[in-house]
Amino acid sequence: MTNQEYIKAIEMRHSRRAYKNRHLDEETKSVIREMVDAVNASTNLDFIFIDDATPAFRIFQGKFSMIAVCGPDSQKAMEEAGYYGESIVLQCVYHGLGTCWVSGTFNENKVYEMTRLPRNERLYCVIAIGYPKERENAVEKTMFKATHKKNKSYQDMFEVCDEKLSDVYAYAMKLVEMGPSAVNRRPVKFSYEKGVISARVEEPYSDQSIDFGIAKLHFILGCRAKGVNGRWTENNVFEEIKTQKIKFEKEEN
Repeated sequence: MTNQEYIKAIEMRHSRRAYKNRHLDEETKSVIREMVDAVNASTNLDFIFIDDATPAFRIFQGKFSMIAVCGPDSQKAMEEAGYYGESIVLQCVYHGLGTCWVSGTFNENKVYEMTRLPRNERLYCVIAIGYPKERENAVEKTMFKATHKKNKSYQDMFEVCDEKLSDVYAYAMKLVEMGPSAVNRRPVKFSYEKGVISARVEEPYSDQSIDFGIAKLHFILGCRAKGVNGRWTENNVFEEIKTQKIKFEKEEN
């Protein structure tokens, strides 16, 4: 997917809990498995695709699959899980699928039975994926109202901001504001001092780190859309990557 397509998917995405009464087709499942395998091959994470996720849920309707988001018991791994998991979510959404990050409202015992995780790994959360119904049902509307009573703007996410944000960072933060977050709490706290963006969460060894990873991805996508490449350092500081133009020596006549 292009960066522009990721941005479009951010605009399209909202959590879905009501799916059509049919499972994903084999071609779609194959593509999702390829994305899962790619994440596992490039990280220490252990994403597991489950064909039929319905036995682990009660309040969801219809038939759907899921990705069990698993990995080592570390803050870094949980942040990466949010980052790469959201990348898969956005790709699914762009191609017309419904998704939902789920933490705590599913039967963990059933998921453990399905995944048979080794003892040194954790189940962080799951991502439900299916064909969404055309209209939201009553449960979805109720859940949305309960978790969106007061949306936190990106301005409210800043602990420190000593000057006006650049147009690039302001746009990137608007995409952060649009990201999924457990019960819509948006726990990531940003600082902008002397032209440098940094971020943190108060409870790093929790699902807040999943939210942190999602926010990091949305921020990077926003910056790229405005022509700025960058990365998050180990200290959670956003570092712009300056591209250098190659200079060729003049040919001698």
